[in-house]
Amino acid sequence: MSLERAYLDHNATSPVRPEVAAAVARALALPGNPSSVHAEGRAARAALDEARARLARLVGAPASRVVFTSGGTEAANAVLSGALRRVGSPAPTRLLIGATEHPCVSAGHRFPEAAIEVLPVTAAGVLDLDVLGSRLNALRGEAVLISVHAANNETGVVQPLGEIVALARRHGVALVHSDAVQAVGKIPLDFTALGLDALTLSGHKFAAPKGVGALVLAEGVTLDAAFVRGGGQEARLRCGTEALPSLVGMGEAAVVVEQALAEEGVRLAGLRDTLEADVLARAPDAVVFGAAGPRLPNTLSFAVPGLDAPTALIALDLAGVAVSSGSACASGKVARSPVLAAMGVSPALAAGALRVSFGWNSGAEDASRFLGAFERVIHTLYKRRGVAA
Repeated sequence: MSLERAYLDHNATSPVRPEVAAAVARALALPGNPSSVHAEGRAARAALDEARARLARLVGAPASRVVFTSGGTEAANAVLSGALRRVGSPAPTRLLIGATEHPCVSAGHRFPEAAIEVLPVTAAGVLDLDVLGSRLNALRGEAVLISVHAANNETGVVQPLGEIVALARRHGVALVHSDAVQAVGKIPLDFTALGLDALTLSGHKFAAPKGVGALVLAEGVTLDAAFVRGGGQEARLRCGTEALPSLVGMGEAAVVVEQALAEEGVRLAGLRDTLEADVLARAPDAVVFGAAGPRLPNTLSFAVPGLDAPTALIALDLAGVAVSSGSACASGKVARSPVLAAMGVSPALAAGALRVSFGWNSGAEDASRFLGAFERVIHTLYKRRGVAA
């Protein structure tokens, strides 16, 4: 990364890789529509099929079960529309979601309010499996949809999807969907081995172009109706001409991240752990969120008591460092993060949450630039509090 700026916000979006941009450029030269039967259309169809197969390999699913979408939000909205069901079984009448879900799940469903239950998480941000098991026992015989993300966008906390699926199977008719937007391309994820019924993802989180994603459905699981109606594309579920160049780019990104997944995970964890230690050395009263549980290797979320996140973000940005906050900022006001609130973090501490997320073009020099800027922010804070920095 150029020393002029340190981009450490890969959980928001990961810059497109050069090889992905090259693949997009090649696809832009394909003139045909993938639905056309002539030679140009067949060439476009072949490129689309290859992109689908590449993405399917990355997540461990049959290519035939991958439906391309405009992104993770559209895909999650489709799953949570009430139309998802196992063939031969009734559609779910109740939705169980984790308390730390992304808004595409917590606000993107179409279940009536009385049919939704929000399940608590532990202080480490992990879904409380005892509560889930208890609720499933109480709802035995009722068709249930469980939606739990694979990893949290703010804290990086990874959820025990295998155990969640096992509980659902004991229930009988429960379906499990996972919003895997933050996990795909960062940690190994095998859709088939996990036994999930549905998985949703977004390409720009693993260095593909923005505006493309996918819905993955298990064999024997379907949607009662198309979520975008029209000409019958994408297994007649998501109609409309596919965004071929961007989808080819997502397929290329899938190949690149799959090949380097293990090695890159070790490298990013090293950057994250070193920075975490450096932050704690300079701000001993800092609190790292999710540290007690499994986390994505690239994500560090923390707060320093008394630190104001919007002020810190501006100072860091002016110093050439791009990071995010665990709090949502709108109209000059800071709203407490629902994720941190669910983890029991006090409003005062949550108001200072910062998230550093590394990615494919991050290096030690980026961490160093962040640390230098962070030291200046902390020095100002501690000076104001009369504490030696």
